[in-house]
Amino acid sequence: MPDLPVQRLRAEAVIPARAHPGDAGLDLAAAEAATMEPGGRAAVPTGLAVAVPQGHAGLVLPRSGLARRHGVTLANAPGLIDSGYRGEVVVLMVNLGDRPHTIQPGDRIAQLVITPISGSQAVVVDGLPPSDGREADGFGSTGA
Repeated sequence: MPDLPVQRLRAEAVIPARAHPGDAGLDLAAAEAATMEPGGRAAVPTGLAVAVPQGHAGLVLPRSGLARRHGVTLANAPGLIDSGYRGEVVVLMVNLGDRPHTIQPGDRIAQLVITPISGSQAVVVDGLPPSDGREADGFGSTGA
């Protein structure tokens, strides 16, 4: 896996890091405070820009602890950072809980996972190849 170049756009920005060896995600931290009322949203800056390596994508994913304890998650989970993007990483959050929630600078708010991409292109065909037998019954067809 190639390294992830990270640029601080603000002196106080926290460099993404894994909480434990072997973790898939690098923790992203807030660079500014934000308060979300129940049902409210916030675009929370990280104070960082990244250079996702060519052939990879950066997926911004929720933190399970925030969702479990406060009902706070991401409005666009997963967020996608393409390899050509060089602007500030901003995390789009939503409060699905029943109380206001405040994010403070330095709070861990999301995870960044760098993953390889296939580079597949859409090709128009007259018919699709056979599948594993589900055919069109796949969406929601395997039970509760």
